[in-house]
Amino acid sequence: MTSYYDQLDVKPGASTAEIKKAFRKKAKQLHPDIAGSAHAEAMRNLIRAYEALSDIERRFEHEINAGNYRKSVFDYRTWLYDQGDPASMAKLIFYELLRLEEDRAIELWRENGGLDFHMDKLLDRGDWMDCQYILAEELDKRGFSFEAFKLLTTLLAEELRRPYFNLFTPEIKLYLKDIIKKRLKPQVDSETWISCMQSLIDIGFSEHDENQFKSSISKTLKELRAG
Repeated sequence: MTSYYDQLDVKPGASTAEIKKAFRKKAKQLHPDIAGSAHAEAMRNLIRAYEALSDIERRFEHEINAGNYRKSVFDYRTWLYDQGDPASMAKLIFYELLRLEEDRAIELWRENGGLDFHMDKLLDRGDWMDCQYILAEELDKRGFSFEAFKLLTTLLAEELRRPYFNLFTPEIKLYLKDIIKKRLKPQVDSETWISCMQSLIDIGFSEHDENQFKSSISKTLKELRAG
């Protein structure tokens, strides 16, 4: 079986730029307008190979399938990191989380802006929501409960807008309340605490819960004024 790499005459691990350059060179040789209609099928195969290798998800799938006939040297992790663009970094964070490299995922997330790194704009919605939840869990486990809180409230607001987790949503609410009750307050100042409580209003909590959040806001405001 001829691999896509062989069709383009590039080595596994070739950069996107190298793949594009190789495609242009081969296309000039095989295009029916130049080489004649007898090469039409070869041209179609070349286009198919280029489309597969220039799309990272399809390239990774090809690498897995290619293992049946050649040892792959393509490193998906390294490839994503070398791209350097925000979308690749978001995919790499999710990739590391799914492979239980949580510390590396958190490091990458921080390097790319942490809470200011809006992965919802860079990943498919389902991937983003899964990634955001796992990341929040791992941050909370390491004592970064404020960042976990921020990620989870964003997730819960999106869940209310358009359900994704469905029956799992109550667990997210319980998790948030556990963070609030046990770990959040020591990590933030009074103004930030008020802001956190305000962010919990109108994102799907019960009336009883919302009244508790509002009561905490009032209490903290009184303490600020008294101080």
